[in-house]
Amino acid sequence: MPVDEDYASESRTAPSAQKASIAFTTTHWSVVLEAQGQSPAAQEALEKLCRTYWRPVYGFIRRQGTKAEEAEDLTQGFFLVLLERRDFDAVRKEKGRLRSYLLTSLKHFLASEHRRAMTLKRGKGQPLIPLEELRANERGDMEPADPLTADRLYERRWALTLMEQVLRRLKEEYCTAGNAALFDSLKQLLPDELEALSRAEIALQLGMTDNALRQAFHRFRQRYQLLLREEIGHTVAVASDVEDELRHLISVLRT
Repeated sequence: MPVDEDYASESRTAPSAQKASIAFTTTHWSVVLEAQGQSPAAQEALEKLCRTYWRPVYGFIRRQGTKAEEAEDLTQGFFLVLLERRDFDAVRKEKGRLRSYLLTSLKHFLASEHRRAMTLKRGKGQPLIPLEELRANERGDMEPADPLTADRLYERRWALTLMEQVLRRLKEEYCTAGNAALFDSLKQLLPDELEALSRAEIALQLGMTDNALRQAFHRFRQRYQLLLREEIGHTVAVASDVEDELRHLISVLRT
């Protein structure tokens, strides 16, 4: 994932025009907070957020030493309770950030509603969270034996999920434009990409000059950074929190 120094420094010096282009007034989390979860739009927005960020929740529960099957039930139960209650009074205490709100709510849920979680109905047979993906995609850092604390695992899984979402959106854009091969090649130039080709090898593979490849990757990174801020914007209540949240997520992935 692209979490190197360049990305961090660019996050602090991003043009104001770039920040202004993000539609903060219609982000998923701000819609939920403004309506206090009572409108259909707010309900839909909250469900989308839950579907996107269930992995950090599941990882936190597993780190408590909970077996996989029970962790699945608790994950599903937690989100069902969250959607039923729509109690956002605690959000102000967490600076309006979805990441912090979910973690605080999850700890309360695990402490006081464990029994109820095991008996909740699963929404007329249609689970809210795609738990069938768990065993196929469960990462090693979710296992109880990992040295990461539950809180640190939650933070790390949150950051990785967000960045995976950004790459998914970026790939969709490139594929729609008929540039799927270009995306796959440019992605190899991101930090932490394993078994990546060198810049010269990628240029040769694409039939591009080194300068043309540099320009293409520059546009790739610019778009990535914009989408990253948009995704973060979906999880905070106000625009001024985006840069601070970005720096926090980068620090989480570096430690």
